[in-house]
Amino acid sequence: MADKFEEKDFGEEGFNLAVWKKLAKLFKPFIWFLIIQITLQILMAIADVIIPYMNKIAIDNFATKGFSDNELIGFVVLYVVIITLVALLNILYFHFCGKTEMGFGGELREKCFRKLHSLSFSYFDTTPTGWLMARMTSDISRLAEIIAWSLTDMAWGIPVMIFSSIVMFTTNVKLTFIVLIVAPLLAVMSYYFQIRLLKSYRQVRRANSKITNDFNEGINGAKTTKTLSLEEHNFKEFKEDTAEMRRVSVRAARLGATFRPLVQFISSLAIAAIIWIGGDLANSGIIGFGTLTMFIQYAQQFYEPVRMIAVILSEFQLAQASGERIVHLLESEPTIVDTPEVIEKYGTIFDPKSENYEPIKGDIEFRNVDFSYIEGEKVLENFNLKVEAGKTIALVGETGSGKSTIVNLICRFYEPTKGELLIDGIDYRKRSIGWLHSKLGYVLQAPHLFSGSIMENVRYSRLDASDEEVYAACKLVNAHDFIMKFEDGYDTDVGEGGSRLSTGQKQLISFARAVLADPAIFVLDEATSSIDTETEQIIQYAIENIMKEKTSFVVAHRLSTIVNADRILVIKNGKIIEDGKHNDLLKQRGYYYRLYTNQFNEDLKNRIFAA
Repeated sequence: MADKFEEKDFGEEGFNLAVWKKLAKLFKPFIWFLIIQITLQILMAIADVIIPYMNKIAIDNFATKGFSDNELIGFVVLYVVIITLVALLNILYFHFCGKTEMGFGGELREKCFRKLHSLSFSYFDTTPTGWLMARMTSDISRLAEIIAWSLTDMAWGIPVMIFSSIVMFTTNVKLTFIVLIVAPLLAVMSYYFQIRLLKSYRQVRRANSKITNDFNEGINGAKTTKTLSLEEHNFKEFKEDTAEMRRVSVRAARLGATFRPLVQFISSLAIAAIIWIGGDLANSGIIGFGTLTMFIQYAQQFYEPVRMIAVILSEFQLAQASGERIVHLLESEPTIVDTPEVIEKYGTIFDPKSENYEPIKGDIEFRNVDFSYIEGEKVLENFNLKVEAGKTIALVGETGSGKSTIVNLICRFYEPTKGELLIDGIDYRKRSIGWLHSKLGYVLQAPHLFSGSIMENVRYSRLDASDEEVYAACKLVNAHDFIMKFEDGYDTDVGEGGSRLSTGQKQLISFARAVLADPAIFVLDEATSSIDTETEQIIQYAIENIMKEKTSFVVAHRLSTIVNADRILVIKNGKIIEDGKHNDLLKQRGYYYRLYTNQFNEDLKNRIFAA
């Protein structure tokens, strides 16, 4: 299988203040929710300290010394009020925690989604889809959950430890030291285990990612696996990954299974010491049995925050790792951007001033253009090309010759590293990205359809188009007839990525989508390389008729589809080596002649064998 993508292990270098400052800015709209949550936790901490003290009063004053009816009624009413208040505080706390988690998580997802739509093609060339999906889902969820819940848990734990310590010291110093002496041991032990648990859980996540990748490749590459008889090899690799998953999971489970009972055991020893020593003090009349009960309850309360804070510190390391990944995404800058002057006039992609968009005639010129995907490795060098509006230009050449690069530059998916690209005599960097893309029709070799109906997919290029306009676009590319053969017609669900349709059907729907937008510039990038002959003829008809008044660029694999192009450019190593009409290039008996005759002879052989 393909090599797995390896990414930096964010969060392993320790506390990073810069990341938390950036996250604090992102969290700013929800700061009041957090303040309310912390206030509620402090109030609950005070109530949790008061209740054991009231139990002491009840046992020492009422149970042993007796009580009057009025005293009992007053005490019960106060006790009920405090318990009711704690319940209400808990309800409010969970309400605001939920609002914080959902609100902050939703805000981050919107920012990340918006950022993804603003990034240039080059970002997606180097960043795996799985990495992006993990940022948008698990990392955002983890960060929002830890900040909303774990952070405010410390606002309960620390006051409980402080307030209960004060009450215990003012009541009995000896028993207080028994409670406190165990706390450092629990803190060190908790931190020790949490660091190792965190490391183990990271290993579990990595192993799980490998298994997920195995499943993904196994499903998507099922045909390739079967045709190459790689089932045994892939299964062996899968077994190795699952064995690794089992090994690290068992180690993590053992650590967790050891940690909790050990904490419980040490806490129980401390409580046992309190009962033993406190029992002697109570029997001697030095303290009351209510005081002994209070110390037992405080000890149980006191050790919980000690253990919890160690867990929270580990969770914050996880949160920092997630936060760094999210900040890394949000701080990624597009390589293709409009200048402030252009934005002022034309707006942005998300807030366009489309009323200022000039119409595009379609004249295109490359003027001394250089371009490199990787610095130092030029794909185009001093490239010059002038295309008149309304012409159909075909680009042919071997793989890697620069054909797709040329059309990607025209579409401004990338920009020249040197030189100018002019549209209607103006450097297109003096116009906005949105201006160009709104006048662009692009049909890919492997068209992407969105989940939903055929109608929704065609209308995606112009959301305000009527049903009749969608029908007209489909009829122009001869897609209407096969659509109507479906039981649900235009309401037919295309499935995920168009999985319920054939390659040719997807291509025609993609073509109809481009036609509906009525673009000034058409680009067909290998749009006929994976379709049957009948669909090829339909698309050839569309190229010759629908696009005859549009400036069109056709990156051709099947040369039969471009014989009527106004110009055929033969590209080799980023340079135009032949330029002319089909018949003129055949007469030259050069590269195009050899390419065309070889393909023609190959097609002829296939027809003979098929017959």
